[in-house]
Amino acid sequence: MVHAFGIDNISPYKKKILVVDDYVPTRQMIVDALSDSGYQTIKEAGNGREALGFFRNEHYDLVISDVMMPQMGGMELLQHLKEIKPDTAVIMITAQPEVELTVSALKKGAVDFLKKPFNIEDLMYKVHVYLQEINITTPQSYQSDLLLKQIEEKTNELSIHSYIYDSVENIEGNHDEIFEKLATTAMRVVDGEECFLLIYDDETKEFHARVSKSLNNSFNSKLTILSLKYLYHQVVEKGDALMIHSQDHPFVAPSLICSPLMIRDKTFGVLSIRKKKDRGPFAQKDLNYLVSLCKRASLNLENKMLYESLYVNVLDTFKALIASIQVRDQYTEDHSLRVTKLAVRVAREMGCSSGEIESMKIAGSLHDLGKVAIPDNVLLKPDRLTNEEYEIIKQHPDTGERILKPVAIFERERTIIRHHHERWDGSGYPAGLSGEDIPLLARILAMTDTFDAITNNRPYRQAQSVETAIEEIKNNRGTQFDPLVTDHFLIILRKSQI
Repeated sequence: MVHAFGIDNISPYKKKILVVDDYVPTRQMIVDALSDSGYQTIKEAGNGREALGFFRNEHYDLVISDVMMPQMGGMELLQHLKEIKPDTAVIMITAQPEVELTVSALKKGAVDFLKKPFNIEDLMYKVHVYLQEINITTPQSYQSDLLLKQIEEKTNELSIHSYIYDSVENIEGNHDEIFEKLATTAMRVVDGEECFLLIYDDETKEFHARVSKSLNNSFNSKLTILSLKYLYHQVVEKGDALMIHSQDHPFVAPSLICSPLMIRDKTFGVLSIRKKKDRGPFAQKDLNYLVSLCKRASLNLENKMLYESLYVNVLDTFKALIASIQVRDQYTEDHSLRVTKLAVRVAREMGCSSGEIESMKIAGSLHDLGKVAIPDNVLLKPDRLTNEEYEIIKQHPDTGERILKPVAIFERERTIIRHHHERWDGSGYPAGLSGEDIPLLARILAMTDTFDAITNNRPYRQAQSVETAIEEIKNNRGTQFDPLVTDHFLIILRKSQI
């Protein structure tokens, strides 16, 4: 008889989670971490009785519960939950993890048991795995306990592979931050005690530690790396992972896995991890997890390096175009630098994300790119422009956007550039957008662009004072400028003398 997995297509992040703990700071820490991780439906309870009341009205996919609580403790709550909905995943947490208590909780149906104080990231890992397992449902009856065990093991493996995929896909930051996250994920997935991430120098044939992590405060990283060096060389030479156990190599008790980090079939590093001594040796599935993790992380790094290389080359090309305008008009490049610096400060003041800040840096430096197409007799005219000449000037946001359009990686930036002359009341150009239809970063850029234009010399007039510029900006709050952006901009001016 064939048994098939049933797939629940609801995202794990939409599953219902109930957090039960009478100690408010711990409960709030868990709730905040779940929310920050993207989980959308989270309920809190201060004791088992309150949690049971919630559960009877609405079932939850995962319950995270303390053991020792007033009115009704976690063990009694666990028993009631399993009577109401046996397939509920329950993670128990306690400050006094006696062996008998742990065994009892697991026998009653808890999926895991954590000791206080615990690492919140370890808890988030377990939450991800168990909610992912819920997504893979199985038949209610089985021909044998063996089949059930096989399905449970396969479900767990699929959940961990899903966690590996999500962890690598969401890694951000520089190379050191990526390496740190990779090592942390590896230790979490396979219950590692010590982990090294080493970069290999092909010329000197030496290894350089970029990450050294251990749960043992007394370990000597240099001595450990030196003793394992011959194994690392084997990994580099063969381009394959290896797993060894203490019966063959006593000094790696209980076992060790070394996996290569490779880009285009060339090993550039090694991830080495030793199993916790109280957890038994590594199994083949642990090797598979780490190989999968290293392959995905290597691909992520390769794509990041290629992206950064392309990004830098393309950005340099456009900056060269800006420089060509500067040869004609000294104001343009200096203006772009000043506008960018100020716009970034306003964006930070308004709480923009790191990605938005980077976009602002690019858009600010290139916002006048379209002026490359404006004739000198218009761009450099020392007198006020005629209506016809002003219409030519008004084309530069669209022109800049068209120049950037073939480059997909600058999609957000070209939108900012196109709309940095829109006005809050809809009387700007080129699209006549108004209010919040104008991208926020374009609204910020419009503010700092205007301020810099007022306070610096132009071919047709002399620079005006900062006080005059501030008065002009205040007078146009709610007409030309976004009121909220205006307020934050004025805060920036008050914080420091520009």
